[in-house]
Amino acid sequence: MKLKPFRLSVLGLSLLIPAALCAVVLFLAIYSAPAVSFNGFGFVSRITWDLGNLYGDPVTVRGVQVPPGASYGILVFVVGTLLSSFIAILIAVPLSVGAAIFLAESVPAKIRPILSLLVELVAVVPSVVFGLWGIAVLIPLMAGYIGPGLSHILGFIPFFSGGNTGSGYGLLTTSIVLALMITPIIATTLLDALLQVPKENRESAFALGATHFEVVSKAMMPMVRTTLIGGIVLALGRALGETMAVLMVSGGAINIMPQNIYSPVSTIASFIVSQLDSAEQDPTNMAVQSLAEIALVLFIITLAVNAAAKLLSSGVLNGRSKH
Repeated sequence: MKLKPFRLSVLGLSLLIPAALCAVVLFLAIYSAPAVSFNGFGFVSRITWDLGNLYGDPVTVRGVQVPPGASYGILVFVVGTLLSSFIAILIAVPLSVGAAIFLAESVPAKIRPILSLLVELVAVVPSVVFGLWGIAVLIPLMAGYIGPGLSHILGFIPFFSGGNTGSGYGLLTTSIVLALMITPIIATTLLDALLQVPKENRESAFALGATHFEVVSKAMMPMVRTTLIGGIVLALGRALGETMAVLMVSGGAINIMPQNIYSPVSTIASFIVSQLDSAEQDPTNMAVQSLAEIALVLFIITLAVNAAAKLLSSGVLNGRSKH
């Protein structure tokens, strides 16, 4: 069948995004190939990142030149990325669901657009502004009140224990900042879905004697479950790749695993930014290539998260279709 010009143009435009994505991945794979050869599989299991002696004569290891004493391990950054994003999701999901239900069910229709716009505006605030807010407001609160209070109340839980709750920079602060940044993504996505639930479903549930809580939890939320999962995945992608705000409040820990929820951390994205200048001083270029390998690992993590969410949402759909 002969394609019309309009179809050809639309097809070409639709292929631009996957083509650009493939080009980026291909570039990272080719550029980081020497680092992959040097680092091996231990790259993601070692915790030491050491550029080595940048002023010494390069040595040849596994067919590539590297500075003497160079060693690259990113387990600390992988753990920091996953922990901060996971805690941020734990904080953001209840806030987002509550905000979306409140806007959909309790706010008068006349002022709902204004309040929902305010929620959406939070999503467009630059990340550096969140970072500045974290430094000026959240970190002093964390160091003086929140951290000691949590340690006193939840100290029986190992991850919340520890007499020294730090200076305020750390995992919990990072997670709270990330949660505030991703809450509007989940809330607005869920709000749109809730507003599209047919009125007949709500009225039928009320007619059967259900309370307002039961209508929302048993008649509406199951219908928007897949949309909620999609919103969480979008938010998780933002959290995994966030850079500047995390860099400003995380504490920038290197070569040390977090001991508790108050410990300084580094995420993959923030570490790449913080180390790029130093890595460019490497005459062998191995440090920059290793940073490209880190970016490739972050892409794989993001892809795995999206694939898992797709499988989860498919399971939800299949479960609903069986009923």
